[in-house]
Amino acid sequence: MTRPTYDFSGKNVFVFGGTSGINLGIAHGFARAGANLSVASRNPDKVAAAKDALSHTHPALGFALDVRDWDAVKAAVDAHVAERGSIDILISGAAGNFPAPATAISSKGFRTVTDIDTLGTWHVMRAAYDALTKPGASIINISAAQAWIAMPLQVHVCAAKAGVDMITRCLAMEWGRDGIRINSVAPGPIAGTEGMARLAPTPEAEARVNAGVPLGRMGTVDEIADACMFLSSDAARYISGAVIPVDGGSTAGRMLSGLS
Repeated sequence: MTRPTYDFSGKNVFVFGGTSGINLGIAHGFARAGANLSVASRNPDKVAAAKDALSHTHPALGFALDVRDWDAVKAAVDAHVAERGSIDILISGAAGNFPAPATAISSKGFRTVTDIDTLGTWHVMRAAYDALTKPGASIINISAAQAWIAMPLQVHVCAAKAGVDMITRCLAMEWGRDGIRINSVAPGPIAGTEGMARLAPTPEAEARVNAGVPLGRMGTVDEIADACMFLSSDAARYISGAVIPVDGGSTAGRMLSGLS
């Protein structure tokens, strides 16, 4: 199957969490399409590696930071603006997760996940607001099925991702008047990611996951990147405030049988 092609030449794209996994794949998709990339994550070594790998058209910018730290996020945005001038496309994808029963999750553990996902999304979006191209900017928050499907061992993530999606909807209403589009993408089971390694650590578990996907397989990182590029393109110019599962139909029946 031929993948769609996009042209983001000259566009400034900032991917928070963009140095590994799905988010790095999204960054690569935009870089291959000609965009100028900035990425941020907590691990300085991963930031350095991503900068080198993403310099497809122009040298990428990289920032080592924790999205829970408002001052660090704002400083990274300011540094990006000093170099690039604006943000055309913003991806907020930093996330935390560890499967655990509710009785085994401490206050600190619960707060860590909600602070990274929900508070971190707020920090990224609010810090970037003044730098966003108006009109014309696209923001994509990386969500998950846990935002609307209750799952055992995931109460902290369910709460955090539900918050992310409500931020998406609320700010799509408020910032739409500025010509800013905001959507959430909720990846389903994606092969080769750290999340799937935790949730399906054995071949038998992988087979159960595949059996629970109507399309019969896990998705790929490139397929999430394609969805994000579509949503940031002119083809999606009237889509805003949407929460879009990219999951092979996994959540169509409101359950992920392979992960339950």
